[in-house]
Amino acid sequence: MKHIVFDLGQVLIEWTPEPAFNGHFNDIAAIRDWMARVDFDGWNRLQDGGRPLAEGLAAARQAYGEDAAPLESYTANFPRTIARPVPGSWEIAEALRAAGHRLFAITNWSHDNWPAALDGYPRLGTLFEDIVVSGTERLLKPEPEIYLTLTRRNGIAAQDCIFIDDSALNVQGARAVGMDAVRFTDSETLRIALKERGIG
Repeated sequence: MKHIVFDLGQVLIEWTPEPAFNGHFNDIAAIRDWMARVDFDGWNRLQDGGRPLAEGLAAARQAYGEDAAPLESYTANFPRTIARPVPGSWEIAEALRAAGHRLFAITNWSHDNWPAALDGYPRLGTLFEDIVVSGTERLLKPEPEIYLTLTRRNGIAAQDCIFIDDSALNVQGARAVGMDAVRFTDSETLRIALKERGIG
């Protein structure tokens, strides 16, 4: 029986950061221009890697001055960024668990923003036996150690896991430690990929 390891963002939970900054800009184009100016993606990845929020905000202010101010509302407004589940994915996960598979998750997610995920999606606490949160562990996919943290912590072998992630790099990272892995594009394609592996 294979163990199934899910990514969360863009696999089970849609993540769209722009709504967190609606109060600061007139339209989405202005938000995206600002995000590019302050390298939001780079800033956010460091947060996902475990940098505390206060430290991240201080670094942004030092680098970008007043242009960094909207970041101060990001965590408070974070629930707006994860308002929608990915269609069909939760149903697949529930069916896999009902069929007897052990379910786990590995997510690149800020420690400061993780409580909003648990509040918005309480099934996370019951569906998965364990969730490795990058910001808590201070590790990031696709680094090998984050996958191995899951396997060691739960006494499972990488070779017995199927990992599902929307990022090609993260899929490659899972394969590098011995997991089978599927790149997620949509729930129907995932169903087909699992069925090809004799699951579902």
